[in-house]
Amino acid sequence: MTERLVPDGLWELFQRVVPEAPTRPQGGGRRRHGDREVLAAIVFVATTGCTWSQVPPVFGPSGATAHRRFMEWSRQRVWAKLHRLVLDELGARGELDWSRCAIDSVNMRALKGDLRGPNPVDRGKYGSKIHLITERTGLPLSVGISGANLHDSQALEPLVRGIPPIRSRRGPRRRRPAKLHADKAYGNRHLRQWLRLRHITPRIARKGVETSQKLGRHRWTIERTMAWLAGCRLLHRRYERQAFHFLAFTSIACTLICYGRLTN
Repeated sequence: MTERLVPDGLWELFQRVVPEAPTRPQGGGRRRHGDREVLAAIVFVATTGCTWSQVPPVFGPSGATAHRRFMEWSRQRVWAKLHRLVLDELGARGELDWSRCAIDSVNMRALKGDLRGPNPVDRGKYGSKIHLITERTGLPLSVGISGANLHDSQALEPLVRGIPPIRSRRGPRRRRPAKLHADKAYGNRHLRQWLRLRHITPRIARKGVETSQKLGRHRWTIERTMAWLAGCRLLHRRYERQAFHFLAFTSIACTLICYGRLTN
């Protein structure tokens, strides 16, 4: 089970970003469970959507141990570093296509916690949004979390700034796409000018100009990526109180998507 959820390649990458385990100066104490077994338990929770108490004993560590290690690694930004490291490996192989990128968001119910707001469709139900930027083939480059009542256009600038400098097959690291595709929710003059100042050509739909057929010609890949994220069942509905924990699970899902391309 552990080797299936955490293959050798992913484990080698994880070892490069996980901090060393703390040691007790006085010695003694309980034996610390291995990081690979704990990582497998965390991936199991993310992909199946079960609670921490439902983690099967086959992994070794208990659900409480996996949850405690998950919070520890989330505070140390291990998941974002792992996602960036997988993107570096893809970039070094020339697997990332920077000619076109797309941005979009998806809503889900949020039962509790911060960074949630009334759903614009049904304001009696509170929810959160996952904001995402993908490259041309649909691999996630940048991800963010907000309340469901945040307008999509307000997330564009933070997401574009959040794209890390990624290795290329040749030449310097790259973090800016040539073009950025978006729907009509992002269509305002300020965002178009902001993208042009950063040498990014905006391809944002305009009301009464672009047809639905032209709109979906290049943006269907990000819709497919949203469906890939749904494979991480924990993202169907937000149960985490703290938004950075929910963002950590989103980063894990993005890492698994990118690692799947790395092994193909």
